[in-house]
Amino acid sequence: MRILIVEDDPRIRQSLADDLRRQNHAVDVASDGIVGLDFARTQVHDVILLDIVLPGLDGVEVCRRLRAESSSALILMLTARDATSYKVGALDSGADDYLVKPFELDELSARIRALSRRQRSVQKPVLAHGEIELDPSRATVTCRGANVVLTPTEYTILEALMRSPLQIFSRTMLRNKVTTFDDGSEHDSIKTHITNLRRKLRAAGATRDPIDNVYGTGYRLSDVAP
Repeated sequence: MRILIVEDDPRIRQSLADDLRRQNHAVDVASDGIVGLDFARTQVHDVILLDIVLPGLDGVEVCRRLRAESSSALILMLTARDATSYKVGALDSGADDYLVKPFELDELSARIRALSRRQRSVQKPVLAHGEIELDPSRATVTCRGANVVLTPTEYTILEALMRSPLQIFSRTMLRNKVTTFDDGSEHDSIKTHITNLRRKLRAAGATRDPIDNVYGTGYRLSDVAP
């Protein structure tokens, strides 16, 4: 998983990052709320570990803004205060869970695993957008009922787009979502994969371009025709 840690205490931040990297997670770090919000907006993260008391912008407000922008990342709030009001504020802002400091790293890892299982259990078995259907359990894609054979990279890009159909994904966001590339140029590679993905969906019967170019920003799914 790709995890973002937003924590202003450098010792805690480094300890969390080191432990999660030992578990083979990709980890980004931020030391204040403004930088953390920018990271969360420009990268695709599976989990965000978000301290409540942060310089610049507090964690509750960061969480609230991300949920208002339809972020689907799992958000685990970290707080040094055990008062019920802080827990309620964290959950009401859109957090999936909270953890009171100090905590053991093993407990944090268990919370992350539990959230991940919960997310998988509530996700729709089939993602649908207009003429396109994607079945995560089988890793299959159809368009107007016809099977579409995609490479693993093309499938991952399409799944990211379909899970957040209103979100605009920059090339950097998509590059970070995909784990490996065989191409030399990463940004050009994303453009090539998008081109191939469009071609295969149109060949399978898509009646319109399924992916929009958002000038100067990136890509998103086309609006579903009424």
